Amino acid sequence: METIRKLAILADAAKYDASCASSGAAKRDSRASGGIGSTGGAGICHSYTPDGRCVSLLKILLTNFCIYDCAYCVNRVSSNVPRARFSVAEVVALTMDFYKRNYIEGLFLSSGIIRNADYTMEQMVEVARQLREEHRFGGYIHLKTIPEASPELLAAAGRYADRLSINVELPTEEGLASFAPEKSLPSIRSAMGELRWRIEEAKEAKAASMSAPTTLAAPAPASPTRRAGRARAPRFAPAGQSTQMIVGADGASDNQILGAADTLYGNYRMRRVYYSAFSPIPDASRLLPVQAPPLAREHRLYQADWLLRFYGYGVDEITDTTRNGMLDLDIDPKLAWAIRHPERFPVDLNVASKEMLLRVPGLGVRNVKRVLMARRHGRLRVADVARLRAPMTKLLPFVQLADHHPRRALDDPTALRARLAPPPRQASLFPDAAA
Repeated sequence: METIRKLAILADAAKYDASCASSGAAKRDSRASGGIGSTGGAGICHSYTPDGRCVSLLKILLTNFCIYDCAYCVNRVSSNVPRARFSVAEVVALTMDFYKRNYIEGLFLSSGIIRNADYTMEQMVEVARQLREEHRFGGYIHLKTIPEASPELLAAAGRYADRLSINVELPTEEGLASFAPEKSLPSIRSAMGELRWRIEEAKEAKAASMSAPTTLAAPAPASPTRRAGRARAPRFAPAGQSTQMIVGADGASDNQILGAADTLYGNYRMRRVYYSAFSPIPDASRLLPVQAPPLAREHRLYQADWLLRFYGYGVDEITDTTRNGMLDLDIDPKLAWAIRHPERFPVDLNVASKEMLLRVPGLGVRNVKRVLMARRHGRLRVADVARLRAPMTKLLPFVQLADHHPRRALDDPTALRARLAPPPRQASLFPDAAA
């Protein structure tokens, strides 16, 4: 099979991994009309580094053959899709060729399971090894690891990759048993634990090497003036590990999904948990829903995930018991919590603690820091807060300032919710021309 044909199949098959995708965008593809740009295309994706830089990655599968029969996966063994497989040499050559042409800055490599987990993982590790050792490739590498693979192969993957990830797929053991019988939650979490301790061990070794004093080495015969600095610490997945959960394929509630994510962050030190709204696939199992969940649900889960990680919320605070553990799709989860707890407001921005400021709708982490700094120099007024460029319509009903009190705005939470909820979007008479 021609390389370009393989690339078309295996890049398209990789687009379902949400860890560097935007599944909430409208489907637009101007290639058919001779234009430029596509939101549904595949091949090169964009990821972001901790300092905000955008990194372009070649995103492909080693193969979309798979011996597993996960009901939600388009590449399952019983699926009727075109199949292709790259050799190790082909992936290495594609990566280097694209990099030299300045198309990409790294590689995102996943794969279906061929023969067995160890064989597949060995092939993926060999791609990374050849790039690093034979081609001196210094770009970013993200490998999707296979939980059933041996610890030795997971260790080898971490030596060459910047980030590793193992998809937990579904949040409950019952869901995995129903939709992915070849996978088990204990084995997935065991592999995640293996990666966690190796990552932490490498960090500790690096910290120890940085704190050790630099010494002069005895002159080497071939290089009498050579100096030996600090011993280099072993490298292991310096960008950490991540995972992905499918939303809407099973009956798991948002409370269960966020509970699973909270466990992953706490027990396995995940850098990110990605949420991917289930998309109906060809020849789907009867177990799967016919309709995809609303994309707003995926968006709300990402917002709730942010509250878990950076705002000090607990899972049971975020989800609403009156909604059977589901998030409100009409308003963001932070605003929903505030409306459910009018007794906690208004918050006086001039005296409130940082923890309470973080719970004010419209105030993010950065603006909370600015409020704490600004109020050292005087009492804050409405004009001072407006200069933060915070959404004042959302903010003012919940705060008290030197020249502002919301009065009775919180007495009727239902009316307040109706006022702050965005209006329903009207269907365009000309959908093709809609922005």
